[in-house]
Amino acid sequence: MGQEPVSELVQRASHQLTELVRGELQLAQAEMKEKGRRYGRGGGLFGGAGVVGFLMLQAGVASAIAGISVVWPVWAAALIVTGVLGVLAAVLAARGRRQFGRAAPPAPAAALENLKADVAEIKESAHR
Repeated sequence: MGQEPVSELVQRASHQLTELVRGELQLAQAEMKEKGRRYGRGGGLFGGAGVVGFLMLQAGVASAIAGISVVWPVWAAALIVTGVLGVLAAVLAARGRRQFGRAAPPAPAAALENLKADVAEIKESAHR
């Protein structure tokens, strides 16, 4: 049984490692392509669901106007439904604005404070 020189063994190991990494990258690329296709299809389906949901809401508004118009004139029914939707939109906008206010500033404050403390700790231990 002949022994191979160390340089040959290192060269073969390096080649095998390169091939292994290349194969893993190809596998990861194929996997990401498939996931990308699925995300694309899912996004398209969500978009379609959003359009159909919006149409459903419009039909609901028309139904509400039609129902109220049994009691009052159509113009009054439409005005009532528009007013209710306006109030709902205003409430949602106010709540959304409040949430944005709570989120500001967009920097991760706690993480930055921890980072500053870590840097200070490292500086302090470097001076010892």
